[in-house]
Amino acid sequence: MLIYNSRLLNMAVLSVQDSGKIGTITNTIVDPDSLKIIAFRVHGAIGSDGGNILDANSIREYSSEFGLVIDSTDELVKDDDVVKIKNVLELNFSLIGLKVETKKGSKLGKVLDFTVTEDNLSVQQIIVKRPTVKSFFDSELIIPRSEIVEITDYKIIVRDEEKVIRERALKEDFVPNFVNPFRKTEQAPAPDHIETPADIDKQ
Repeated sequence: MLIYNSRLLNMAVLSVQDSGKIGTITNTIVDPDSLKIIAFRVHGAIGSDGGNILDANSIREYSSEFGLVIDSTDELVKDDDVVKIKNVLELNFSLIGLKVETKKGSKLGKVLDFTVTEDNLSVQQIIVKRPTVKSFFDSELIIPRSEIVEITDYKIIVRDEEKVIRERALKEDFVPNFVNPFRKTEQAPAPDHIETPADIDKQ
């Protein structure tokens, strides 16, 4: 299942120990090397002893209906408590707003949003807002992770030209699914009687 980054923002953080909401996600922290969300910034972190960073490894489950579930507020840490998170925070890196260009220098736009996998929060697609001149036909462009060849502090460079990227993106199996994966779906009851050819002959 793929999740929009924008969908995660303002999502509630729930604590099993506290039996309720302890805060709200205000930002996602992406590692530019692995292109994964490694942590979240939490606003209003109740009982967190000053920490407002949630390590992605501390998430017990994701629920599109309720939010991110963790064990307790003890999972929240300060900016410099985890070396990996601290190093990424110091880079002040953000995918949102980065310019996107092809290897040949063709400007495609800026990153408006991105999608991640629900199981390990790795970036799978970037959603690019088109420049004003090109937005009359397509206001957004979806680019698969496989097309990204380089990321700098200021831009993302993708492999192919715009037309090829568009065609390849359309072939991607991208079906946003915000159904809670941790709840079993109810199956429709089996019919009392299945009509057979013999039944049809009797009619």
